[in-house]
Amino acid sequence: MKTKKLHIISTGKQKPEQLAEIIGVIHPYIDFIHLREKTKRAKEVYEMVELLADKKVPLSKIMINDRVDVACASNVKGVQLAYHSLPVEIVKRKFMDLTVGCSVHSIEEAQIAEQQGADYVIFGHVYSTQSKPGLIPKGIEQLWSVSESVSIPVIAIGGITPTNSREVIEAGAQGVAVMSGILEAEDPLEAVKQYRSYLSE
Repeated sequence: MKTKKLHIISTGKQKPEQLAEIIGVIHPYIDFIHLREKTKRAKEVYEMVELLADKKVPLSKIMINDRVDVACASNVKGVQLAYHSLPVEIVKRKFMDLTVGCSVHSIEEAQIAEQQGADYVIFGHVYSTQSKPGLIPKGIEQLWSVSESVSIPVIAIGGITPTNSREVIEAGAQGVAVMSGILEAEDPLEAVKQYRSYLSE
């Protein structure tokens, strides 16, 4: 089985220095780190990229959530867009060097993202997760339907553990996105190795 992608998404709760310290250790085992820092200003997110670069994290592994300006200014891999972000088609047309991901929650949203030129989508939440209490998870069947409906890679998010990551891959996902499961683990390096082992078999 071809190795699937492992995306790590910042929780927005950790201090930049702490996050950089963890990513500096685990980045050889991950494909992308998403800076998802909703409360931080552009300058602060830019400074977080610099912290990661100081820890020898390749810019080619860094994605910025929402802030196209920061992604361009810092020469990172790309940007992850949400429903409130600039439209995918605008970003792809104006900033052709950026890889563009899009967060989606339905077949229709995934198909629209693909039509507009998104390079991949992140779909979820697949399982129950503490970050979305009270919201019914989308489930494996809907993940399968979304994966079947588009030709671009679908990355699963929401309650993904090392053991259930195999199940989401079998449902058509090309990878998984993880937040607290790695970044808030007692031993992030051991946690990331566990995820990687299930995604590489």
